[in-house]
Amino acid sequence: MMTSLPHPAYAPVQRRFKARRLRAFAIPVLLLLYLAYLFASFDIAGLAARARMDNARILLSDFVAYKTHVTRDNRTDKTTVSIEGEAKATYTPAQYPDWVKVAGDTTTINLGQGHIVTYDTRGARYTVPGYGMIDIQPDGGKLKLTAPQPLPAWINATDTRISVTTPQGRFAYSRSKVETFKYQPGWALFFFTLDSPFYGKSYGQLTAMLAGPRIDPARSNIGYMASEFWHNKQWHHGDVAWALFETVLMAFLGTMGAALIALPLAFLAASNFTPIRLIRFGFRRLFDFVRGVDGLIWTIILARAFGPGPMTGALAILITDTGTFGKTFSEALENIDEKQVEGIRSTGAGPLQRARFGVIPQIAPILLSQVLYYLESNTRSATVIGAIVGGGIGLLLTQAIITQKDWEDVAYYMILIVLMVMAMDSFSGWLRRKLIGR
Repeated sequence: MMTSLPHPAYAPVQRRFKARRLRAFAIPVLLLLYLAYLFASFDIAGLAARARMDNARILLSDFVAYKTHVTRDNRTDKTTVSIEGEAKATYTPAQYPDWVKVAGDTTTINLGQGHIVTYDTRGARYTVPGYGMIDIQPDGGKLKLTAPQPLPAWINATDTRISVTTPQGRFAYSRSKVETFKYQPGWALFFFTLDSPFYGKSYGQLTAMLAGPRIDPARSNIGYMASEFWHNKQWHHGDVAWALFETVLMAFLGTMGAALIALPLAFLAASNFTPIRLIRFGFRRLFDFVRGVDGLIWTIILARAFGPGPMTGALAILITDTGTFGKTFSEALENIDEKQVEGIRSTGAGPLQRARFGVIPQIAPILLSQVLYYLESNTRSATVIGAIVGGGIGLLLTQAIITQKDWEDVAYYMILIVLMVMAMDSFSGWLRRKLIGR
């Protein structure tokens, strides 16, 4: 019985199948090796080991809660109660919260659920249910701690400082002062500050005050109320609104200025409008250069040259987007329908008329779509640029982060930035539908 020989094309086909199978296995293996390299080079295991989840929890709580500081100066025995420890948010003795009681030299702080802190002339005590009393007294320039042993991890004690962290609050005693922090949900003084006549009033009381007798004879109560909110010394709503306006203005001026500059230059970079290759090459490389350098780099260079300010940020956006628009506009020009231009030329129209009536109508949807998209995108970019050049909401956000304590302000600014981007997205979508159609 004769056996048939394999077809001559069989061996090459088999080799190609084997090569494909090897590639199918090799690509995932290479990807896993690369991920393993990243895991080792960036020390992911060490990063996870060094992570402080307790600090993360404190940070997240600072986003949605505020701290009331009850502080006693150990040198003057003066007690103050303030929100976030700020002088402009300090309670008067008549305004003290009901969980703070001051009787002579003794201050009693009720943190809730049986947690009681007491300041007096001997020192301070913190009663923790289920654990016992933590007693601290100054002793010859050092601090003497009396507490049930062994000390738990939530008590940190040295000769000069003792701190206690519990779910009800935090307590810290040093030679200069003793301080208790109580966390409460919400953003304190968001509407009115402590010195405002509208502070502490319910919505019903505020509504009744609108029709009541004038608090300030020079203006209506609603005008007074709006002024107290707008000029809030704690949250600075007026300054924040102006910062948002500066951010949008940076994005608008940069994007629209770039579009106006890039459109005529795009004709010089399009092969069907500029037959001289050297000119086309020069403008295309110019576009590559200005968009190849990141906007943040241009921001730093311009800030060095012109100083900080919103206009510097707008110029940085303008330079970067001029390169991007120049490239996309010139490509759109090279893909127009020449028959429409020829039809306009047959009527005796000049170059400007051919561009106006034969070219622009064809590329207008692309131009408008690109400009509106970058206007929305640059609204986000202007936040980061503003942090560098000292303008807009980005500056306020950076300043709040640097303080390492105004995390509720950080959350406020982040929410406003997201709302601003959402508003710009809705606006650009509406404008696109009006100008281009669905």
